[in-house]
Amino acid sequence: MTDEYESEQVRIAVGTGVMGGYLARPSAPGRYPGVLLAHQLFGVTADIRGFADRLAGLGYVALAPDFYHRSASGVELPTTDEGRERGFALMKEMTRDGVLADMRAAAAHLGGRAEVRTVTGVLGVSLGGHLAYLAATRLAVPVTLVLYAGWLTGTEIPVSTPEPTLDLTGGITGRVVYVVGERDHVVPAADRDRIADRLAAAGVSHEVVVVPGVPQ
Repeated sequence: MTDEYESEQVRIAVGTGVMGGYLARPSAPGRYPGVLLAHQLFGVTADIRGFADRLAGLGYVALAPDFYHRSASGVELPTTDEGRERGFALMKEMTRDGVLADMRAAAAHLGGRAEVRTVTGVLGVSLGGHLAYLAATRLAVPVTLVLYAGWLTGTEIPVSTPEPTLDLTGGITGRVVYVVGERDHVVPAADRDRIADRLAAAGVSHEVVVVPGVPQ
């Protein structure tokens, strides 16, 4: 890993609109694998930008799109009760079709950059993990890393409707790695088992990693 990376804010065309995003890349000239990074409930925060920077330090070009752009662009919420409440409100304004359009646009933007050799995967954190799983069901994603994604098994959020996102698992063509804490209150053991069983039944190359004693 190296600390030599560069970053910039980018604008991504989506239909007739524009979606913002944060991009980090290695400083050294060359062509690198690209990774889409889907943000958590609080938007493209310093934590998500730091995640992208770390990926750049590992030799990837990482792009974190602003999936809230249809409701409010440039959202960066504090990790407080108020921030969480606003995040849930924004999440409920997202749609499945909108997210998939954003993922396709972000993948096209990333893959079209001169320094990107190929888009190798999608990585999502919490809410972003759900978005990453959804993307894997509809896009040709070689590898999807899902970090403690909730709501996959039900229809509690609009992105997971009209049928639960888990029901779309048969559309996954790449590999999925699902990582979750043993004591995650959003992803109980029964849901972890359902996710693992569905991936196996669909013949998806996968690994479910449960971190002992961890709440998330």
